[in-house]
Amino acid sequence: MTLITDSDVLDAADMPVSRNGAHRATLSAERKVLEPTVFELSAPGRSGYSLPDCDVPEQPLDALIPANLQRAEATHLPELSELQVVRHFTRLSQLNYSIDGGFYPLGSCTMKYNPKLHEKVAADPRWAGLHPHQPDATIQGVLAMLYRLQEYLCEVGGMDSFTLQPAAGAHGEHTGLMIIRAYHESRGEHRSEVLVPDTAHGTNPASAAAAGYKVVQVKSNADGTVDVEDLRRLVGPQTAALMLTNPNTCGLFEKDIVEIAGIVHGVGGRLYYDGANLNAILGTTRPGDMGFDVVHFNLHKTMTTPHGGGGPGTGPVGVKAHLAPFLPVPLIEREVAADGTETFRLTSDRPQSIGRVRSFFGNTGLLLRAYTYVRAMGPDGLAQASRDAVLNANYLRALLRDAFEVPYPGNCMHEFVISGKRQKKQGAKTLDMVKRLLDYGYHPPTIYFPLVVEECMMIEPTETEDRATLDAFAEALLTIAQEVEQGNDDVHTAPHSTPVSRIDEALAARKPDLRWRAG
Repeated sequence: MTLITDSDVLDAADMPVSRNGAHRATLSAERKVLEPTVFELSAPGRSGYSLPDCDVPEQPLDALIPANLQRAEATHLPELSELQVVRHFTRLSQLNYSIDGGFYPLGSCTMKYNPKLHEKVAADPRWAGLHPHQPDATIQGVLAMLYRLQEYLCEVGGMDSFTLQPAAGAHGEHTGLMIIRAYHESRGEHRSEVLVPDTAHGTNPASAAAAGYKVVQVKSNADGTVDVEDLRRLVGPQTAALMLTNPNTCGLFEKDIVEIAGIVHGVGGRLYYDGANLNAILGTTRPGDMGFDVVHFNLHKTMTTPHGGGGPGTGPVGVKAHLAPFLPVPLIEREVAADGTETFRLTSDRPQSIGRVRSFFGNTGLLLRAYTYVRAMGPDGLAQASRDAVLNANYLRALLRDAFEVPYPGNCMHEFVISGKRQKKQGAKTLDMVKRLLDYGYHPPTIYFPLVVEECMMIEPTETEDRATLDAFAEALLTIAQEVEQGNDDVHTAPHSTPVSRIDEALAARKPDLRWRAG
């Protein structure tokens, strides 16, 4: 499938990108100062509050807290004024990199702008003030919104039913695999293997293993897509499912998807769609039309709900009709009276259900944001967002293709991979180059993934970035490539403009030292 043609992407040679050092991406002149801890800012006698005199009879502490639960000595908490506390945490927040402050080119993660309209809607006390244990009759508006969102997701994915419970993509994967397991067991089959391509996200094999399956890796061919013959060799009566992302992690559409679906279905397996890259195909094609039986959608990627920072996320799971009986409970049912009045209710009357997979009904605040996005965009807007994402990726790839090796020539989808093999031969690894990007004010792209590409950079610009941002980011990378070629030592010791310079990543991961030390 091709969303654009070569003529749609301006050739890199025609771009106003200077390679003589007169770049727009400027280096930071000084290293940022590391913010002191609250203990270092503390001074005896400072106070962040003042309370009125007590107007009720006082009681001794021993009367309120047993002596054995009281501290033997003071806690030595820091002493600061309210203004100092506010300024301290404000300065810390300014050291964080955020989508509101800069460009995230993280491939696979789809870090795009989160419209503030969604936050306003979700913060409305008529939504935010509800309690998940209220009777169904008092939350008809919420249930109606969630039911409509399920309908929208069914239409987007080509599915018949959805559950909104899963709290993230990996949670959705596990839920989908448990549904597949329940389906096979209902037919008296106990299949043991899940097939996963070598370009898959790491959560795919992890979810399959967590669900009790043996993970079998499927090779990629020279084009970066699934090796159909290797798949044909690996499938059999033990195959429970094939987990697939389309387009895949290399940013390539699996053009053999119909044949792949036929191979998996031919042995009784189910086809699972990892929706991490759905941002590339909205309004153009649907997983259900490709032959997928189960999908999960990362609404924090595709529908602009907040992403990262430990959550919450959303990973709704959709299924074809033959798998619907196994969806987790509760599900939302709609009843329509003779006068057209709709009534919604939660039901758990599903004897074949895999059971509840999330407390309450999932992260409804995030689901509300996704619903707002779909309603604001409409079908034409969603399709345009995907087309713009694909155009931006191809535009940026064209700017970089002469300076870096491109393992898979030709048009990509919403993301693409390039290789730093050329620069490694010149003495600088991909890790060195992305550390140097920090000096130019950019968050690094995803690196060393997928593993099938040596010295890999995976870049996804998303549809929310404009041409000027892409030009400046490309210019920074091109300048760094030039620095490598010229033997500039700054590349090897970067970053120089961040509060903390280069660290030993392996040591930091294996032996993190988070203790505070005075002075």
